[in-house]
Amino acid sequence: MTETALGSSTTPSRFRTPDATDLARVAVFAAIVVVLGLPGGFTVFGGVPITAQTLGVMLAGAVLGPWLGALSMGVVLILTAAGLPLLAGGRGGIGVFLGPSAGYALGFVLGAIVIGLIVHAGGRKPVIWRTAIGMVVGGIVAIYALGIPIQSLVTGLPLGETALTSLVFVPGDLIKAAIATIVVSTLLRAYPRAFRRVWAPKRAESDTLPLP
Repeated sequence: MTETALGSSTTPSRFRTPDATDLARVAVFAAIVVVLGLPGGFTVFGGVPITAQTLGVMLAGAVLGPWLGALSMGVVLILTAAGLPLLAGGRGGIGVFLGPSAGYALGFVLGAIVIGLIVHAGGRKPVIWRTAIGMVVGGIVAIYALGIPIQSLVTGLPLGETALTSLVFVPGDLIKAAIATIVVSTLLRAYPRAFRRVWAPKRAESDTLPLP
């Protein structure tokens, strides 16, 4: 089976206008993020909750790609701002974006973009090492890069102290990154059509080693 046969279009998804199926997929991943927030979370220093929702961000970026993944997360945030209780613990309303967790919520969009760009770098078929890197860099580093400074600003804690207290999130986020990597790799083997992509042919050099 060729790579073209795996996709639902003969044009790479990054070059085509989103269609009804793409919008449905955006809605599905937005719903996944909401569902992952249903168990709620527990707060740590500064009032930022630990939740499973970033797992949904990781999956959206990897499966939908950077731009549809970002759109999916944007839908969640817009509906949240409109007052729907879509974030973990039933949080909703514009007040969410004025609190200490505001940067982490906004980081959902940035995280999805970074994950998608890394996982699908060069239009190539995802491989496990690149997927894992994407989950860590996009799903953890990028989200923290927005979350920590805004948390520091809102709480009045020094940036360094805020970053130090945020280390409590790291083990759980690494577990979520590992789970997301496994799910994406399994989906790639079992149902590659879910990605709706036509991947570039493999290069002559091995795709099993990181680029320099």
